[in-house]
Amino acid sequence: MKRTADFFKSLADETRLRLLVLLHEGREYCVCDLMQALSLPQSTVSRHLAYLKRHGWLQGRREGLWMHYSLIAGLDPLYRDQLDLVVTQLAETKICRDDRQRLTAWCAEKNNGFCR
Repeated sequence: MKRTADFFKSLADETRLRLLVLLHEGREYCVCDLMQALSLPQSTVSRHLAYLKRHGWLQGRREGLWMHYSLIAGLDPLYRDQLDLVVTQLAETKICRDDRQRLTAWCAEKNNGFCR
């Protein structure tokens, strides 16, 4: 029961919800990509990504200086269903649409796909 309560508590933050909406499509993103999308500093984005990883939402991979994050592929079906419901409700909000637009523009502009 505690694990489930902690899992849902991890959703109780706007920044973490915005990150989950961006990562929901299944792609892996570098911290620098997510910083640009959310217009937040690296320390804030990294702290929330680490929190989500610690609570079972994300997996991370280091490449040089940068960390790359994606949703855990084998997410528990209960949690996956809850995430799908939340993302469906949030994806079309102005803030999430703006995040997606900034992320898309940033990824298109990135120098050869490498982090700066």
